[in-house]
Amino acid sequence: MRRLGGAIVAVMVLVACLSLFWTPYDPLQADVTARLQASSLAHPMGTDQFGRDIASRVMDGARLTLATALGATAISALVGVPLGVLAGMRRGASRFVMAGADLLLAFPALLLAIVLTAVFGASMWIVVLAIGIAGIPGFVRVARAGTLTVMQADFIAAARIARVPGPKIAARHVLPNIWPLVATQVSVALSLAILAEAGLSFLGLGAPAPYASWGRMLQASQPYLATAPHLALWPGAAIALTVLGFNLLGSAHDRR
Repeated sequence: MRRLGGAIVAVMVLVACLSLFWTPYDPLQADVTARLQASSLAHPMGTDQFGRDIASRVMDGARLTLATALGATAISALVGVPLGVLAGMRRGASRFVMAGADLLLAFPALLLAIVLTAVFGASMWIVVLAIGIAGIPGFVRVARAGTLTVMQADFIAAARIARVPGPKIAARHVLPNIWPLVATQVSVALSLAILAEAGLSFLGLGAPAPYASWGRMLQASQPYLATAPHLALWPGAAIALTVLGFNLLGSAHDRR
């Protein structure tokens, strides 16, 4: 399963990188003479309501979606892991850190995106920030749980007897030992971020039109589901396949 997940993720990353340099057609170029065409040799995934090549837009959307997920997960991990380690190493800080994490749980990504959009306007940066903030509690909880376990080990007691500073204990002993847990959480966070980005783009809070986004492609396909279901099929399949890949990778780390 790990190899399958890795293969799926590798293909999606390759497609996203390839879209930086090449797509079969311009993903933003409309052609009203070719609108709503079914799959063909010229357009393997068909065309949308504006005659744009769906395969090119799915490729371009991969770059946008993966970049958003990576950015949001980076924010979650870079903030959540240090706070979780701090909460696990210091009981005095644990109460405040966990209270803050519980407070963030009351503000899901959708609500944060709506509030930030109302203040700063709709953009992908707002989506990245909203999803990143919403994912912090998960990393805090995982890092704290792993740190509490590591802190009971004999080598931690030896380090404390030797008066090794707390930051060095965290860097040399805690972080390497909780890495499998963090890696699993990263995989889970990436899959959740992809779903969150698709949902927010579906609601019009993501990248503005006409830029390609899997969630926005699904939203635009709604009036044509009966006559041109391929408009929703391909971006939906891309989302499902990418989430499956990251989940399989996360399951592999978890079994370790």
